Amino acid sequence: MEMFLMAAVMSLLAVAVSAVLFAAATRDGRPEATSPARRAAAEPQRFFASAADAAPSAEPGKQAEGVPVEALLLQIEHHIRLEQAAAESFLHTPSGQSLHSRTTSRLVN
Repeated sequence: MEMFLMAAVMSLLAVAVSAVLFAAATRDGRPEATSPARRAAAEPQRFFASAADAAPSAEPGKQAEGVPVEALLLQIEHHIRLEQAAAESFLHTPSGQSLHSRTTSRLVN
């Protein structure tokens, strides 16, 4: 019984020491504002654009000059129809060649 109590006390002591060492190792001395996630959140968002290529922000009510939204929506709908047709043709006659064939959509190529 005494040996069992000694083993239990030594195990609890080892767990306590491990917990203290783990807490000391994971504690971060740097301020949280310098973490990469915080820096990325603080920067202005750019969708696939570098800082030099980023367009100046337009007023909320005005649309930036360029392609109208309706034209973009038509292109996206056409692309979706082409992709759905390719998927249906693959389901009817599955083959490796039809799976890896290029699409005719201008949005992908």
